[in-house]
Amino acid sequence: MTRRELDAAGVTDPGLRAAYSRCRQLNARHGRTYFLATRLLPLERRTAVHALYGFARWADDIVDDLDRRVTPDERDLLLKRLEEDLADALRTGGGDEPVVRAVADTADRYGIEVDLFADFLASMRADLTVTDYPTYADLRAYMHGSAAVIGLQMLPVLGTVVPREEAAPHAAALGVAFQLTNFLRDVGEDLDRGRVYLPADLLAAHGVDRPLLEWSRRSGRRDPRVRSALVAAEALTRDVYRTAEPGIAMLDPRVRPCIRTAFTLYGGILDAIARHDYTVLHRRAVVPRRRRAATAAAGVLRVTRARWAAHATAPAASERKGQGRG
Repeated sequence: MTRRELDAAGVTDPGLRAAYSRCRQLNARHGRTYFLATRLLPLERRTAVHALYGFARWADDIVDDLDRRVTPDERDLLLKRLEEDLADALRTGGGDEPVVRAVADTADRYGIEVDLFADFLASMRADLTVTDYPTYADLRAYMHGSAAVIGLQMLPVLGTVVPREEAAPHAAALGVAFQLTNFLRDVGEDLDRGRVYLPADLLAAHGVDRPLLEWSRRSGRRDPRVRSALVAAEALTRDVYRTAEPGIAMLDPRVRPCIRTAFTLYGGILDAIARHDYTVLHRRAVVPRRRRAATAAAGVLRVTRARWAAHATAPAASERKGQGRG
């Protein structure tokens, strides 16, 4: 499938093909939900999405590595090298790391704004020193770079049927909704990394603070105040999904099944969290394999319908062009 994707995207340089293949491997290994949805995209769009995800994954792994022997200063140096490598790649088309070469090529092909990458790397650097967020507004500022820009980077690749600036707020919101979902799912794992992404003002409204979360994580015991705060975090996240959803209809019809599937699968994580009674400090909530398969099958059906619709309208469009020439 990789060869077909690369051929469809017009990627012919052997080194660049290898770079894109590396990004696809990262996507398949680390983003099961996202990778499943990506397979519903038209072949020629998949390599670019893999590159954007692969680069984000690469940077995220630098700051999230649980190896305590790597100091924050060393990670900061790695991020600076990545930033310099990306700047050089965007300027020259080179790049030392395969993921950097691929994402720079994608940015060039689709005219993705360079500032979006700078914003992303700034949020990654914040993870080296910032361990919590006093307010939701503070968290939203962080998520602009860590999540919203991912949705904005995707827009030129996906294509829209409305002016891009009209779809942009919804694309940004979808990136934020996905990340808030991950924050809620990964509360326990993030605590192990010394971070709390749930805003302190939301927690405090329910009588929760970091020591209480750490106690619950460490002891395996539950507290009704923690559950109440997690329910509120879920409600906040679902509000962001509602803001994002209208943007799906603004996309190219051929890519809507992919984004709708991702939307449904990530929303399913919230369903799983609720079904497990918000025990995210003690277990990781996952969408059951059967549900993922059913959602993917529904996505395939939507892809088929979209292709049939495109074929059905193509002759009519050709006929109108012919009449116009006459």
